[in-house]
Amino acid sequence: MNPASLEPGILLPAFAAGLLVLASHVPLGQAVLRRGIVFLDLAIAQIAGLGVVLAHSLGGEDDVWLTQAGAVAAALLGALLLRYTERIAGARQEAIIGVAFVGAASGMLILISQDPHGAEHLQDLLVGQILWTTWDGLLPLAGVTALMLVAWFALNLRASPLGFYLLFALTITASVQVVGIYLVFASLIVPALAWSEGLARGYGLGALGYALGLAISGLFDLPAGAAIVLALIGVAVLLKGVAQLSSSGQSSSK
Repeated sequence: MNPASLEPGILLPAFAAGLLVLASHVPLGQAVLRRGIVFLDLAIAQIAGLGVVLAHSLGGEDDVWLTQAGAVAAALLGALLLRYTERIAGARQEAIIGVAFVGAASGMLILISQDPHGAEHLQDLLVGQILWTTWDGLLPLAGVTALMLVAWFALNLRASPLGFYLLFALTITASVQVVGIYLVFASLIVPALAWSEGLARGYGLGALGYALGLAISGLFDLPAGAAIVLALIGVAVLLKGVAQLSSSGQSSSK
């Protein structure tokens, strides 16, 4: 354990990145559960990752704009395709989403296998580089998050099936490059599983999970992404258990 490793200059931007991700992902996660398409985020994130790797393979590894264009284009095309299949597949949509995920993952692995730094790129896409986040680097994510929240709540695009898929794709594309696929999935699903309605509890659970995971990562020199995922799960289980015990106690006292 090394308390000196809890460097505010590193942890605070990382925590701010987590809060930005949670701001958009908690309402998205609740909508995903209501629609019964839990693995949509994994599929879209994986498709966006395929776009990033494809852009790199075309010589855009040092070109930020080409990388972003590849990620956004791939995610939007994936979202449009999955929206189309939702209209015709009905109950089979979740299976199609799973096929899209494994297809994109396999394509990405084939492309990465030709890259001498492929293992590093794969790890970055899966667990992210949240500890490398800077305040300036948060500006694109903050902009996408603000636009998503306005479109979601003020413009009510969440009520449009196509609007939902497109917003989902853009939001996931922005966040997966900061926190990775695993944290994107956990940020969407874990708070929504614990509290399927109402945002305040979901935001609180997520913020506590990110804070605890970052602290554990710093203290014990552990991978930040994996530590935060486990912290989110642990906090969700603990808070849900306490809530159920409290509810049972109130019921038995009546």
